[in-house]
Amino acid sequence: MLSDADVQALVGAHHSDPFAALGLHADAHGKLWLRALLPGAQQVQVLEARSGKPVAGLALRHPQGLFEGALGRRRKRFDYRLEVRWLDAAAPAANIYADAYAFGAQLTDDDLTALQEGKHPDPYTVLGALCLEHQGVAGVRFALWAPNARRVSVVGDFNHWDARRHPMRLRHGAGVWEIFVPHAGLGDHYKFELLGPTGQLLPQKADPYARAAELRPGTASIVAPMPEKKVLPAERAQANARSAPISIYEVHAASWRRGADGRFASWDELAQTLPAYVAEQGFTHVELLPVSEHPFDGSWGYQTLGLFALSARFGPPEGFERLLQACHARGIGVLLDWVPAHFPADAHGLAQFDGTALYEYADPREGFHNDWNTLIYNFGRKEVRNFLAASAHYWTRRLGVDGLRVDAVASMLYRDYSRRPGQWIANVDGGRENLEAISLLRRINQEVAAVAPGAIMVAEESTTFPGVSAPTGAGGLGFHYKWNMGWMNDTLQYMREDPVHRRWHHAKMSFSIHYAFSENFVLPLSHDEVVHGKGSLLGKMPGDDWQRFANLRAYYGFMWGHPGKKLLFMGQEFAQPGEWDHDAQLPWALLQDERHAGVQRLVRDLNHLYRAQSALHQLDCEARGFEWLVADDAQMSVFAWLRRDAQDAMLMVVSNLTPLPRQDYDVGVPHGPSQWREVLNTDSACYGGSNQGNGAARLPTQAAPAHGRAHSLRLTLPPLATIFLVPA
Repeated sequence: MLSDADVQALVGAHHSDPFAALGLHADAHGKLWLRALLPGAQQVQVLEARSGKPVAGLALRHPQGLFEGALGRRRKRFDYRLEVRWLDAAAPAANIYADAYAFGAQLTDDDLTALQEGKHPDPYTVLGALCLEHQGVAGVRFALWAPNARRVSVVGDFNHWDARRHPMRLRHGAGVWEIFVPHAGLGDHYKFELLGPTGQLLPQKADPYARAAELRPGTASIVAPMPEKKVLPAERAQANARSAPISIYEVHAASWRRGADGRFASWDELAQTLPAYVAEQGFTHVELLPVSEHPFDGSWGYQTLGLFALSARFGPPEGFERLLQACHARGIGVLLDWVPAHFPADAHGLAQFDGTALYEYADPREGFHNDWNTLIYNFGRKEVRNFLAASAHYWTRRLGVDGLRVDAVASMLYRDYSRRPGQWIANVDGGRENLEAISLLRRINQEVAAVAPGAIMVAEESTTFPGVSAPTGAGGLGFHYKWNMGWMNDTLQYMREDPVHRRWHHAKMSFSIHYAFSENFVLPLSHDEVVHGKGSLLGKMPGDDWQRFANLRAYYGFMWGHPGKKLLFMGQEFAQPGEWDHDAQLPWALLQDERHAGVQRLVRDLNHLYRAQSALHQLDCEARGFEWLVADDAQMSVFAWLRRDAQDAMLMVVSNLTPLPRQDYDVGVPHGPSQWREVLNTDSACYGGSNQGNGAARLPTQAAPAHGRAHSLRLTLPPLATIFLVPA
């Protein structure tokens, strides 16, 4: 019989090795005993699994539900079931169960060694909850990394959330706890209950590797199927290339359009509307603000606790797969914002996960973000690195998205990010760079390239850190693209100026060309520019009502003509006048106003022109694709430049950023094309402009010098407008 100390440890849910006590065991004389901990049971009978015949009854050893009994003359182990009668009058008269403690170790030593070394290629297939059939019994294998815990139990719908029912087995030096729970299945809610290293009971924890989670304010994980591996189609991979047109529509799924009664639209409802709208507007990609599970709506998903789980706000995960398919069917790529930099300190999450700083740096000078009141992942810990890299693999390889935009990269790269002297710890070389994070980002980008060829990685990185989009083999971080935050800040500062003062700030519009080809850039006008009191893009424009719309149209023209891929946040394509409100859908009724509808038409036409004219996109990231024609006319606030493709096909862009039309303005042009024609004018009447410009006329070049060139082109420059011309 089991010792009294073991009995007390089991019923008190603090036994260090439950598999050594529960289930089938032989005593010193070879006699078989069976023990089961079933709180709420009245009677337990042991049955032979194959025949269903009774073998023995178990006696109640402890009133909290510990049953124990010798199995007669049996000496050989056998497959058995437990027939249980419950005290609860509402329960069935009897149930027959397989016993979790009848099953041996689940994870292989190779898997455990790889987890311990931080080198497992797919840790989400080993850790977490996985439905499977074991020895003919259907159930769920649960596994959790918690090396400093003294006891871990899985609790859930399948065991009345009773931590005594399924304490787990500690395996290996990897610090992994595991158990196979028969009869658990898809849709079951669950969590883990842990005793910390001093025996303290911790708040119940959600599964870090969960693939689905309960809708907030609930915090349970949900057993979900494992998605099959996906291969990005060749045409989608080509659409992500440096030479391809990439114009991204950034979307907050919870506030793009709302469902009935103001609720969040489901993935399926979005699939019916979003891909068609994005395609009609000419965008090539949609980028979703983080859709992984997060506790607080107001974080917009950037304080995530579910790096493998789609948010329950939008319905079941399979709905997202249908949205993805609908986007791909329209030729639209899908990018996800992904947050490996930090996580919130909610009690059910990763903070102090096993009673110690497991996922985060222990020292707050390394592990706490002052700006966001969040915790910073321990980028140097092998298991945490494996966890983060695996999340990137999961979204690109298992969900099949076209790429990830990695949030807050600058905060990862520097140990002194947003910290005053004395508030940070230098690296091993005495510097400010976070060497562990740098090596992790390189690893992630290398591994995504290996497991999901064609998927792209985009960095939101706001500093001058070198080589963000350079290959890792050349010493870079290995991202495909980097957001050009300098371009965004400089040009928006310029556009805020009254046109009469712009001559004094002329370089803010031209300076970006000095570094435009040092990285593969995306030009972002993102959600960050229309929140926290910053107003909308339209609201930043100076002047009267007409001038504000004209300024915005001219600015969009400047942006689409400038080298770099494009990104525009939802609502700004129709000049939303107010700041973005994440608690309401976009003000679609504004499109009844021709001024807003005109801006929407302009963005559509800019996108279609950008895609149709290879000179506007093919050499976006190469200096030979750009040439200044007029860079120094500060007096008139005019800019003109050429874009070229690899075959030297040309397109001219000219911006007049004052409200004064310029008649007979001569632009120096290279000798070659004898005629040019205007193909887009942001001042056209169909966009809400004054309809000044050059119309459909073929404009001849003239042998008259201008701007240091022997030939020139005489143009009418509309007020506050950008025009595009091609050789006729």
